Amino acid sequence: MAHLLGAESLSVAFVTRTILDNVSLGLEAGDRIGVVGRNGDGKSTLMRLLAQRSSPDSGRVTKRRDVSVGYLDQSDVLDGDLEVGRAIVGDQADHEWASNPKIRDVMGGLVSEVDWHAKVSSLSGGQKRRVALAKLLIADDDVIMLDEPTNHLDVEGVAWLARHLQQRWRPTEGGMLVVTHDRWFLDEVCNHTWEVHDAVVDDFDGGYAAYVLARAERDRMESVIESKRVQLVKKELAWLRRGAPARTAKPKFRIEAANELIADVPEPRDSLALSKMAMSRLGKDVLDLEDVSLTIDDGEGTERTLFDKVTLRLAPGQRLGLVGVNGSGKTTLLRLLNGEIQPTAGKLKRGKTVQTAVLSQEVRELDDVSDSRVIEVIEAEKRVFAVGGKEVSASQLVEQLGFTNEKQWTRVSELSGGERRRLQLLRLLVGEPNVLMLDEPTNDLDTDTLSAIEDVLDGWPGTLVVVSHDRYLLERVTDTQMALLGDGKLRDLPGGVDQYLELRNAAGPLTATGSAASPAISGGSGGSTSEAELRQARKDLTRIERQITKVDAQKDKTQKQMSDAGARPDADFEHIAGLNARLQELQTEIGDLEVQWMETAEILGE
Repeated sequence: MAHLLGAESLSVAFVTRTILDNVSLGLEAGDRIGVVGRNGDGKSTLMRLLAQRSSPDSGRVTKRRDVSVGYLDQSDVLDGDLEVGRAIVGDQADHEWASNPKIRDVMGGLVSEVDWHAKVSSLSGGQKRRVALAKLLIADDDVIMLDEPTNHLDVEGVAWLARHLQQRWRPTEGGMLVVTHDRWFLDEVCNHTWEVHDAVVDDFDGGYAAYVLARAERDRMESVIESKRVQLVKKELAWLRRGAPARTAKPKFRIEAANELIADVPEPRDSLALSKMAMSRLGKDVLDLEDVSLTIDDGEGTERTLFDKVTLRLAPGQRLGLVGVNGSGKTTLLRLLNGEIQPTAGKLKRGKTVQTAVLSQEVRELDDVSDSRVIEVIEAEKRVFAVGGKEVSASQLVEQLGFTNEKQWTRVSELSGGERRRLQLLRLLVGEPNVLMLDEPTNDLDTDTLSAIEDVLDGWPGTLVVVSHDRYLLERVTDTQMALLGDGKLRDLPGGVDQYLELRNAAGPLTATGSAASPAISGGSGGSTSEAELRQARKDLTRIERQITKVDAQKDKTQKQMSDAGARPDADFEHIAGLNARLQELQTEIGDLEVQWMETAEILGE
């Protein structure tokens, strides 16, 4: 394969720390490389050096003269005075860029919901990120480098980006380097993994799953003394091997080796045991939203219905993941559940023993302890904690989430965004809530820290609600998923994130308000439907709606039976397991009916 660019003996040091020490590596045509490592270990520094956006202390970066490099920085680099359209396509006329199918695809995938004539300075951080990514992807660069491209993208946006990158070049053409904490994304788009650690870069064949296995084998051969880290790697590997069938369908690493390595590793969670613990702490009532509707001001003097007669009942020990289009109300739903805002109609029922804790996206809750040190923040809650049946000190618990002895004495005001998020999550957990709600918890975190957090959540017995675009995290720590599709409804997803993407594809390119995407970006010609077909579709729609109502009632009845059975002192967990199996069947049936409904509604143009 043709050589695109490379590094020879790169070294970079800050005042007290060496980031890269005599690193040599290369990028060949066909390489799709994911860069992983702990926060602060030099991932972004390495990418900036290879993109020739910064200079090393020693060594050099080389590239072929005809190779062009596109680079997406984490920072905002767009001219705020430009309109969105000009920021992306420059001075091209509409008919010029619109005639290019590649550009139309990028526009539809990333910026269909962004006002084409708005000033860049008026956009949200997420919208600016999408515009910058669109500007990069419409170019014909030989190499593209992406620093955290999935930040601010929803699940659908991440899936689109993965699909675009898979199809962008032929297998032996082009080169890509991506820094991201999104492990599903790494597995989808990468055929190599670079791990940046201890001032060196290790190269692994394959995506994230292959990297996890190879790193575990490397640690075992070298008898690494960081035994806790090895156990986390093995536990994550156990999840990869025993998780969703779709993950193991791809031969990304040797199954025999994986089986041997994880033979003594238990399942990530004992769902029945955790359910029993949760019921003893919570009782049978947790949080119920009953026929809740919420109308909000859209900021332009008009009102929009965000939720329309939504019913949601959280069970003791339930682990629920929420996905949805941007603006569909995921964060607002958490605020409703937490009692921060009141619904326009309907009601929230709250169990007597419920104690909630919410990890917000901004983590402003730490502002009031900004002058305190990390260990002081945790010790203010408690000095000794029970974790996994053992007592651990505050210092040991803080270290488990990546705060070394030295880092424990850092002031909160000096922490990075990822470290603040990590500390606040730990602070919430030690407060011993029994309902924990996490709003985009993966922002600014590296893959090692995510593994550590998942390990902590595995043994946590309360009710968990997670809003995230990170489908790996959702599949890893939640057992059921639901979706907000922007139409005011909340839908079960027995098929997980894959079913959500199917529902979104069936619905067409809709915005969060349910309106069609801009015709300048996504258009098409409709077909004709006969009157007889329309009549039959109306009959089918009525029939399907009746079936959904019937099955939904059966689901609610089964959920109540599970709660009642679990609340008894002599709870029969085999009976509960049978009810749970029935519940999964009903959720699958509802999912199938919803797909039929959307297909039929599409015929009617509803």
